Amino acid sequence: MTVIARSIVIAGTLICGLAAHARADDSMEDWSLHGQTTFVEQYHPAFKSPYRGRNSLDPASRGNETFDATLFAGVRLWDGGEAYADPEIDQGFGLSNTVGVAGFPSGEAYKVGKSSPYIRLQRLFFRQTFDLGGEPDPVAPGANQLGGLHTADSLTLTVGKISVTDIFDANAYAHDPKSDFMNWSVIDSGAFDYAADAWGYSYGIAAEWTQEWWTVRAGLFDLSRIPNTTELERGFGQYEVVGEVEARHSIGGEPGKVKLLGYVNRGNMGSYDDAVALGLATHSVPDTALVRRPASRPGGDLNI
Repeated sequence: MTVIARSIVIAGTLICGLAAHARADDSMEDWSLHGQTTFVEQYHPAFKSPYRGRNSLDPASRGNETFDATLFAGVRLWDGGEAYADPEIDQGFGLSNTVGVAGFPSGEAYKVGKSSPYIRLQRLFFRQTFDLGGEPDPVAPGANQLGGLHTADSLTLTVGKISVTDIFDANAYAHDPKSDFMNWSVIDSGAFDYAADAWGYSYGIAAEWTQEWWTVRAGLFDLSRIPNTTELERGFGQYEVVGEVEARHSIGGEPGKVKLLGYVNRGNMGSYDDAVALGLATHSVPDTALVRRPASRPGGDLNI
């Protein structure tokens, strides 16, 4: 049986930025500061539920809110070299503490809700871009992106703590819950089980090779030590390998992209079949945590 709860959402985002231009032609930012604050209030009325477990949506009428404030700080170290740090303040809970809905209705809600605000360094990374020739390609200034000029053909290396979806599976229309769709199943591809801690970030390295109409990306990232928890693996003992091919085109004068992504996660995982078999053998509730073992899980998606 499927239970559908109507919900009311109030969301607001405030964005601001500050940048320094220290070059004679005023085309290259040497540093920048951007800030973003987002508040989301969600509510659903009471509904009838024929059953309820600890991971079910609360059938009683309730509302929850989330708040975050992020600082995006960037500095140019040398020609092509940039460093970024993003400290963030978070507070609040998703509905029913972010359980009970497979495609959760708020991408701003984590599985680590807290009543009091707390601060974390969500991103800390270095980016090096090597120009390989071609036409000049202006880079628009923005959060975690210094304004400047590169060539159409380039090689970009990114190392540090980031979100895998900062680089992979990016879509201009459905990618950021702070500014577009909020549902977890629409923010990024629902088939992409990307490496992340409970907040959506990981340690890793990625390379992007861009030519005039195509780009090839590849990356290696740490999985969380236990799925959906706060601690990341260190040293790639459990890891994700991900690759993506992007082709850019124009139809009727309108630009578009086609992206094909594939990944393999290698870590301690428990299968549903093994959990059910153990539950039947021991007359207990099936639990994938009890049957975890080293295993690989591949996947992929098509983004048009």
